[in-house]
Amino acid sequence: MSYREVYDRWLADPEGWWLDAARTIDWDRAPTRALSDTATGGHEWFADGLVNTCWNAVDRHVEAGHGARNAIIYDSPVTDTVAHITYADLRDRVARLAGALSARGIGIGDRVVIYMPMVPEALIAMLACARIGAIHSVVFGGFAAHELAVRIDDAQPRCILAGSCGIEPSRIVPYKPLLDAALAQSDHQPDFCVVLQRPQQPADLHPDRDVDWDAFQRDAAQAPCQPVPGNHPAYILYTSGTTGRPKGVVRPTGGHLVALDWTMANIYDMQAGEVFWAASDVGWVVGHSYICYAPLIHGCTTVVFEGKPVGTPDAGTFWRVMARHGVSAFFTAPTALRAVKREDPAGALAREHDLSSLRAVYLAGERADPDTVEWAERTLGVPVIDHWWQTETGYAIAANPRGLEPLPIKTGSPSVAMPGYDITILDEAGTPCPPGTLGAIALRLPLPPGTLPTLWNADERFHRAYLSRFPGYYETGDAGMLDEDGYLYVMARTDDVINVAGHRLSTGAMEEVLAAHPDVAECAVIGVSDPLKGQVPVGLLCLNTGCARPVEDIIADCIALVRDRIGPVAAFKRAVVVQRLPKTRSGKILRATMVRIADGETVTAPATIDDPAILEEIAAALCGPANPQS
Repeated sequence: MSYREVYDRWLADPEGWWLDAARTIDWDRAPTRALSDTATGGHEWFADGLVNTCWNAVDRHVEAGHGARNAIIYDSPVTDTVAHITYADLRDRVARLAGALSARGIGIGDRVVIYMPMVPEALIAMLACARIGAIHSVVFGGFAAHELAVRIDDAQPRCILAGSCGIEPSRIVPYKPLLDAALAQSDHQPDFCVVLQRPQQPADLHPDRDVDWDAFQRDAAQAPCQPVPGNHPAYILYTSGTTGRPKGVVRPTGGHLVALDWTMANIYDMQAGEVFWAASDVGWVVGHSYICYAPLIHGCTTVVFEGKPVGTPDAGTFWRVMARHGVSAFFTAPTALRAVKREDPAGALAREHDLSSLRAVYLAGERADPDTVEWAERTLGVPVIDHWWQTETGYAIAANPRGLEPLPIKTGSPSVAMPGYDITILDEAGTPCPPGTLGAIALRLPLPPGTLPTLWNADERFHRAYLSRFPGYYETGDAGMLDEDGYLYVMARTDDVINVAGHRLSTGAMEEVLAAHPDVAECAVIGVSDPLKGQVPVGLLCLNTGCARPVEDIIADCIALVRDRIGPVAAFKRAVVVQRLPKTRSGKILRATMVRIADGETVTAPATIDDPAILEEIAAALCGPANPQS
């Protein structure tokens, strides 16, 4: 069936369409209706069904005779470890941890914070919570103590599952001291903490609170799967970049299962038994959806990778993992590919590996600039497909549904709306824009299954943040346009649409032009204050490793390119070369932080930044000499 036929069927009967999709899930009690209203005026899906996530992700595959199939491949270049965990082994390990938690009184609705590195035990912890109906909240391992503390106070967990340390290419990051400092700051205190002791740096355990991971489970009975209502929260995930009280995105169980399973077959074109690799972290939504849950729900093998795209040991590590484990589909952020491209512009390292198992690469998390997409296609010889979604949605809003019908790829576009999403471009007055017009990207309500129904203990804040500006729509916070064929172009965050002398311009469009320069590995464009024009764009350029051309020539080229392809209206007259761009740990460029630096504000490093020291380099480039490296 074609994409258009499927999408039209959803439009004609959304509830019937989703009830049909729900048949791929094992329900303890099948839902009788798809959509229902909540007491707060919102919507929820499959609320009268009973279901268990862990059963659908683990046990049912064992019961179907696939216990010997690999569920998890753990590949850790930083510890020189490769391990395989079958579905049968995974069931036993999850059930044992769930039994130990149950024995300590953890059950349905209790919160459990997970603060762990990229090891299989992180997935085991998530699944163990799901098995007994506890609500997990994963916090990125190594997150600052204060940020961990405010999440502990918001979620109020009865238990914390933590690793003793994380391992970076050049250093060990002790987690336990950060956890101890967070608990010293937080008002809420858990009943107990369970610590996975890693041999690279074991932690000191608090005698009245902490227990060793292995000792905690040693005599535990295996817990059965506990069915929960379809609207029961599976987890809370706090959005990155928050200030003050964080926003806890709530993920409902039933819709989460149905939607993720549908995406594996229809967006990613995956079959049970194939290897799916999302090169992300369990602390982010990609790690929740496409490292832990979706591949396992669909009966695939998932890769847990503890390393970096470069430096573990080199820019060929992605290709080594793909070849060694027979990866069929690979999911990463554009920033990871740009890092690889910067170190290996010719793609020579990819040619050293057999990548014949790879069918497609999927990109998300930020705009995929055409130059990076085209480089990856040349290097790998497979389609490189952008798709667009958010922490709040949990899976793709716009994508190219290769399992249904591979659509023509339009470079720079994440393709078309997926069933469940009615994408509309609105102007500032909330009026729909014609094709080709830049505006706010909004989604007509109700949102589909698996998306957030609210924020944790913050219904009013949820409505204010997402639903108040455009009544009847969910405001994504992104700006873009639809073309005549219904293809979406996500150009920038709404805040990144700058106003230059009355002209609303997309910084993303300028970045697309700059990224096409052969010497530019990565770039960002920000709008800085100007007394005459209101705002003017400034480009920040990272050059390919080994680039020998004079910096002044490259900057002149880039300014001329923007003038030629976008026009003088952009008023693009300044660019600086920097060694690196400030990013969150998930790879998103901190454009708003750079704007504040350029405008002369005092900036505190955001909690999500991967390296705070980089802000000094950015300040020197933007506010010091025109270009310190020139």
